[in-house]
Amino acid sequence: MLVFWTKKLVFLSVPKTGTTSIEEVLSPHADMVISHPPELKHAPLYRYNRFFRPMFERACKTDDMETMAVMREPVSWLASWYRYRRRDDLHGLPNSTADVTFEDFVQEYMKGEQKASFANVGSQARFLEPRKNGLKVDHLFRYEDQPKLLNFLETRLDLKIDLPRRNSSPDMPLSLSPDTRTKLLRKCADEFELYESLT
Repeated sequence: MLVFWTKKLVFLSVPKTGTTSIEEVLSPHADMVISHPPELKHAPLYRYNRFFRPMFERACKTDDMETMAVMREPVSWLASWYRYRRRDDLHGLPNSTADVTFEDFVQEYMKGEQKASFANVGSQARFLEPRKNGLKVDHLFRYEDQPKLLNFLETRLDLKIDLPRRNSSPDMPLSLSPDTRTKLLRKCADEFELYESLT
């Protein structure tokens, strides 16, 4: 999470959406950089609403901070998690996908609360879910539309941004069977609906 106090902007860091590169470039310009622990670095909207927003409003006497985040196409997001968890330092651990196909990974992901630890990667829709008090992400961008995202950041922060590629998983061809994809579209409809709403 990055907080740009004078620009009244909070960048919420959705995992596996290129946030490492963005944070590397923008951290020197941020007023607050939450890089540890992961539960705060990747604080979802509900955690921001519970802890950070009240701090800004009560201690800092401001209620005009806006939030922004990036969302990735749901299948691409799952593929990124799958590739990331195939890395060598996870081999032999319960959350490694080294011995699992992408098809099986997605099937396991769709089991909900009962899924294996290697498929426990959270939910973008839950991360970004509006709160009952009306708080929602003010500026939400598709990961795949980098020009629009960068244009917003450059304009809002008055910076020229050149993003390096960081923390990216090795490229590999991944696909789903038609049946699995259809099931994913049904079981995770909220993910796809939110992504498709971002025009």
